[in-house]
Amino acid sequence: MSNAARPSAVFDGVRKFGITGIFFGRLLLACVRSLARPGLIVAQIFNAGARSLIIIMLSGLFTGMVLGLLGQDVLQRFGAETALGTIAALALLKELGPVLTALLFAGRAGTALTSEIGLMRATDQLTAMEVMAVDPMSYVAAPRFLGGVIAMPLLVAIFNVIGLFGAQLIGVELLGIDRGTFWSQMQSAVSMRDVTEGIVKSVVFGVVVSLIAVNEGYHAEPTAEGVGLATTRTVVASSVLTLLLDYVLTAIFL
Repeated sequence: MSNAARPSAVFDGVRKFGITGIFFGRLLLACVRSLARPGLIVAQIFNAGARSLIIIMLSGLFTGMVLGLLGQDVLQRFGAETALGTIAALALLKELGPVLTALLFAGRAGTALTSEIGLMRATDQLTAMEVMAVDPMSYVAAPRFLGGVIAMPLLVAIFNVIGLFGAQLIGVELLGIDRGTFWSQMQSAVSMRDVTEGIVKSVVFGVVVSLIAVNEGYHAEPTAEGVGLATTRTVVASSVLTLLLDYVLTAIFL
């Protein structure tokens, strides 16, 4: 990369960050106004959350089953097979649940939000709203943002429940660990702080992924190629920021 290209890349990054920050401020104000239309928000919770349930539940089940197999293999070497429930619960609540759900949410619901808003931009629907004195931020962007933010913690909770069921299915039904020991050790070892960490991560990831998806769609180039590029940027930026923020939040809680 040439020396002239480096300042240009830095300038573009700072400019992009500034545009996103300004858009986020406008979006928060629009969210207050959009609360007067709860029907729109409920519809977006359904679109972002309920339509992602199948992939979330399947991923949670198989993640829990893999945790059961690997946890049993590792703990057996130390004679601590009964701690499988604790290991599975901590891994799901603190780390795997929020992170995997956010990545799946970005790939499924995030891209859908970006392409939907980007298509509205490409077909001049957002411009038509402005001409008719309808604020597209309050009518289009804010309900989708709120729907994603509300849906994310709910999806994480479902992922964790199904994941624990998968771990119990392998540990208790297949490997023969006592059911009472599996659940009692889990309940005694998992604290409210662990649950809080997962909740905070799910909310933060929901805000970040929903903001990126809505912002990219709202500012997409009004062409088929522009919408496609915006969708790609949504997945890439959401995935990278999710992993980065996961490290930061984990360091803070530790």
